[in-house]
Amino acid sequence: MKLLIDANLSPQVARGLRDLGFDTTHVAEVGLLTASDDAIFDHAVTHGLVIVTADSDFGMLLALRRAVSPSVVHLRQVAELHPDDHIALLIANLPSIETDLGRGAIASLSPTRLALRDLPLR
Repeated sequence: MKLLIDANLSPQVARGLRDLGFDTTHVAEVGLLTASDDAIFDHAVTHGLVIVTADSDFGMLLALRRAVSPSVVHLRQVAELHPDDHIALLIANLPSIETDLGRGAIASLSPTRLALRDLPLR
């Protein structure tokens, strides 16, 4: 599973996950730091990436496009948390949802809750 960390999360999240063995890139590393959500979405589809974001717009794009990819991990209620906490939250949950994300899903993940929906969204 390859992860693309969105601009609303620190590049430190990508580096931390990479240091732990995850195949992870931050949007800034691929020239998409100021790109539109549509451009990031399309890049993720083209390269088979799972988007990790704190932005609910990707869920809306999945619904509007009735898309089966890319999978999205939407971090919720994390704005006040340190990037190390984002990393810990992802590490604690990604292994249990990797199969779902590989098949096409959106995961809503907060410090207290994990919810999954298969793609396409209905």
